[in-house]
Amino acid sequence: MFNRASIYALFYLSGIAGLIYQVLWLRRLSVIFGVTVYAASTVLAAFMAGLAIGASLSGRVMRRGIAPLAAFGLAEILIGITGLLSPVLLDAASALYVALHAAAPESLGVLTVARLVCSFAILAIPTTMMGITLPLLTAAISQNARTAGSSVSLLYAMNTFGAMSGTLLAGYILIPGIGIRRSFLLAALLNVLVGLIALSMSRSAIPRSSRSESQDEPVPTPSMSGLGRTIAVVVAISGFASLGLEIVWFRLMLQFVTATTEAFTAMLTTVLAGIALGGLVASVMLRGRGDLSAVLGAAQAMTGIAAVGSMSFLLWTVQQGWKTMGLWPAVLIAILPPSFFMGLGFPLALGIAARSAGDLDRSELARRIGGLYSLNVAGAIAGSLGAGFLLLPKAGSVNTLIALGALFVVSGLLVLVARRRAWRWGAALVIASAFFLIARDLPDPFRVAIDRRYGNQLLEFWRDEGAQTAVSVHASQFQHVLYLDGLHQANDQPAMVALHRAIGHLPMVLHGAPTDVLVVGLGGGATPGAVSQYPGANVQVVELSDSVRKAAPFFAHVNYDLLNRPNVSVRIDDGRNFLSLTDRRFDVITADIIQPGHAGAGHVYSKEYFTLVRNALKDDGVVLQWIGHRPFVEYTLIMRTFLEVFPHATLWHDANFMVGTLKPLTIDPGGLDRMRQHHETRAALDAVGLQDFAVLRSWYTAGPEEMRAFVGAGPVLTDDRPLVEYHHWLPRPEEQPPLNLSSLKGDVNRVIAAAPPVNR
Repeated sequence: MFNRASIYALFYLSGIAGLIYQVLWLRRLSVIFGVTVYAASTVLAAFMAGLAIGASLSGRVMRRGIAPLAAFGLAEILIGITGLLSPVLLDAASALYVALHAAAPESLGVLTVARLVCSFAILAIPTTMMGITLPLLTAAISQNARTAGSSVSLLYAMNTFGAMSGTLLAGYILIPGIGIRRSFLLAALLNVLVGLIALSMSRSAIPRSSRSESQDEPVPTPSMSGLGRTIAVVVAISGFASLGLEIVWFRLMLQFVTATTEAFTAMLTTVLAGIALGGLVASVMLRGRGDLSAVLGAAQAMTGIAAVGSMSFLLWTVQQGWKTMGLWPAVLIAILPPSFFMGLGFPLALGIAARSAGDLDRSELARRIGGLYSLNVAGAIAGSLGAGFLLLPKAGSVNTLIALGALFVVSGLLVLVARRRAWRWGAALVIASAFFLIARDLPDPFRVAIDRRYGNQLLEFWRDEGAQTAVSVHASQFQHVLYLDGLHQANDQPAMVALHRAIGHLPMVLHGAPTDVLVVGLGGGATPGAVSQYPGANVQVVELSDSVRKAAPFFAHVNYDLLNRPNVSVRIDDGRNFLSLTDRRFDVITADIIQPGHAGAGHVYSKEYFTLVRNALKDDGVVLQWIGHRPFVEYTLIMRTFLEVFPHATLWHDANFMVGTLKPLTIDPGGLDRMRQHHETRAALDAVGLQDFAVLRSWYTAGPEEMRAFVGAGPVLTDDRPLVEYHHWLPRPEEQPPLNLSSLKGDVNRVIAAAPPVNR
């Protein structure tokens, strides 16, 4: 016979599927709309709007006379069906977005509306069904006031544990293991299975509580008339501050850990684990008879104190030289404690509301839970937009962290002083004082991380926290270094500058007479700066973050002060998105170095990305793709994928650069000399050692035949299965064959144009 444990298990499985969908949807939609913060926030708003709508509709569903467990089963099946159709709907959304973009390519307002419409069209049904599930199951499983409170909290905890499991599955196993499309199928099958089991269970009576529990006297609860309004405000504030904190955590933690897919998975897993543990504790508390409003107030206030205090403790450990800059130690110290209290507070609020329902019918119970849940989600939508667009760019990460922590503390104090008792006012004073003392002494995380790396060698430090990313420039007595969200992006050391400049010069020289040039990524500016030294070339730079553009003047001494050059235009946009939507064609396309293992880098190493690059080339165009001397498996994966799209590819500069063309490459021996006739171009070429054609010949490594023989048959990188980004799925470097490039030797004479015959 089925029992309550079966329902909790079903909701756990539903949570697994829900987070798998969320990860997959965000990843696929980022390919369509780009990875700008505006696009990501729009998708997240559409996702949460569906949850809020579903939660608010739960009471109406119950009033139609449908058994709550049966309604839950139908909702799960609908999620599965629409989830299964997601890849098809996503392809349709891509075509629709391209059409809308063509109508107003430069209008941020129109494009934002287009993104919202496309996202909501895909996500509306499944997310609405997801939002309806918690209120329905609360009504299905609750027997009296006592069980209503503890049941909703335990359901919330189990669903969050499922979400945590789904995050780990998607981030570590499913996407690299079976790909995105098959992951959609797996999640859909899981939803349908849960739905069918729930429908079967709905035909059987759910066992009632034990006699000792069901015959207990009613639990006295405070009237919801006054406290209820306070709880509604607290729930909305909690949603706003919770999502804002997640954004701030992701920004700050990247100063201590590398921004890989594994890092984002670990951070989200930690947040969900803390919330789930808090929900479990709340379910136990809700079985008692204590003053739960005081516990709720304390939990809310402790969330704010822990948010600031845990970050302060992490920074103290780093300053003391502890080994806490590793991924899991850092996220567990900074994120887990506040997430626990966050997970304790919201279920307590839901539980108090559920317990206060008393003898109300189940539809009213579902309506009450759904209303609070939708308020929380509405607050979360505002929090994600407010933190990303306003608080972080205007106030910075540290001040935003303190402000959001203060919101939690204030919400807790509102609950504490809602009932006028002296001890509550005393507790409120102590809590407020403790938060003030902790927040007052919070160090600057950016400076702490840099001091740990450089000690007292730091001479200059500049930071700009834009909506997209945090960019900093660190100047020591040895070098200037550009960091993006804690990741090294560029420096002004001669070897690094020469490499980045060569990425710009080589395709220009191989083309011979380029006029339209695209550089994807600005970085320190050495690559587009080198390209700007060709007077006939119009250089279009596409950079994701405006903060990177603001940092470029710090590297003016190595980037030819490119921002002030008349032939350079910088567009703030996602490079891949730009390529997918532009109708322009280019003679040369090159890019700043992007490490394949960084989060999201799979989007610019896939077969689909290289196809977009190919489609944006003119017939005689040249594209350069940096590959670097990576571990053998990564190196061959990237090269094999590039050859799939550019079968006439050649390899250059000690096997570091792949050059793609639409037809076999032919080099004019006199082209370099003609380019060197301009004094700026000549000086720039001399700076990287390209004084004559003999040097250019020496840069050649191999042709397409040697490259194909080297990589052999095997998989290629795709948007569906971006293996290079999920490096944990690949053999460890020490387990791979050594990268022996000795066989990559070709005859450069095959690509040199024959001299024209001499007329006698």
